[in-house]
Amino acid sequence: MWIQKEFHLKARPRGFHLVTDEIVHQVPGLSGLRVGIMHVFLKHTSASLTINENADSSVRDDFENYFNRLVPEDEPYYTHTYEGSDDLPAHFKNSILGCALTIPITDGSLNLGTWQGIYLCEHRNHGGPRTIVVTVQGEAGD
Repeated sequence: MWIQKEFHLKARPRGFHLVTDEIVHQVPGLSGLRVGIMHVFLKHTSASLTINENADSSVRDDFENYFNRLVPEDEPYYTHTYEGSDDLPAHFKNSILGCALTIPITDGSLNLGTWQGIYLCEHRNHGGPRTIVVTVQGEAGD
């Protein structure tokens, strides 16, 4: 069985945001699968996706602080600057973290670790809604 759905995540402020439940909610057919794979693709170059700690929100704050130091704004050697000082660093962060995830499905649920969740990493100050394409391939349960 194949399922594919394109949808928008609401606009969020700059930072790392836990969106696991929001994504799963958009794919109701997931619950009927015994085994499968879910591919999540973000159709943007200035935000990214990653999987990490889902319990302690300070981890997401630390991610934001770390990546802002790793890829600072307003470097004098940047030439792609006409979309704002946060734009080119957002592209770099997207390339570092990536825009796609593949997650196993077992017995109708994402087979994530106990403390794992999906982050939308918003790298722009005013990024707007973000478009996600979820593609699921799996075998239905009995």
